[in-house]
Amino acid sequence: MFLINSFEIIGTIAFAISGALIGIEKKLDLFGVMFLAITTAVGGGIFRDIIIGNTPPTAFINPASCVISIATALITFYFYKKLHKLKNIIVISDALGLGVFTAVGANTAVTHEMNYAFIVVSMGLITGVGGGILRDVFVKDIPFVFRKEIYAVASILGALCFFFTYNYLSEAMSLYISFIVTFIIRILSMIYNLNLPVPQNKENSSAM
Repeated sequence: MFLINSFEIIGTIAFAISGALIGIEKKLDLFGVMFLAITTAVGGGIFRDIIIGNTPPTAFINPASCVISIATALITFYFYKKLHKLKNIIVISDALGLGVFTAVGANTAVTHEMNYAFIVVSMGLITGVGGGILRDVFVKDIPFVFRKEIYAVASILGALCFFFTYNYLSEAMSLYISFIVTFIIRILSMIYNLNLPVPQNKENSSAM
């Protein structure tokens, strides 16, 4: 339980930072920055809980994640100039959050005795990308998950790793493996500019 709580805190802070930074870059006010941080951090978990029938969602019963998100957003807001100097902090924090919540989401499905591969992977994916989708939609960006970047695929592979290792390794090891696989795939895809194929139309052809 301690490990799961620690993972959730790390993921919440990471996603809240990415949400807050995007809110600042979009010139939202303080409330908007905090709201975007909260949405990014807990949005995926709310989707997951509704789907598996865990209602009201944990984020509403235990507001710790919202409080952590607000505190993170405030720190990010007031120390933005210093944080902005750190190159790629948004994508790194987003990748951290993706890895953590993919593992937590997959584990939540298993702990609710939903041991089928599809639902375990789906809950990992939804928990990992749900908050980011809401964040991007709110600021009128095309969500990462719908672009050519290796994003949702990283989450799916991480959740699959959790599913296939859970019955053979400890819960902690399965969580670590899922997180590491998701995070590394996401980071490597950005370093080496690895993308999924997109349809080739006239606009794409002229840009090449």
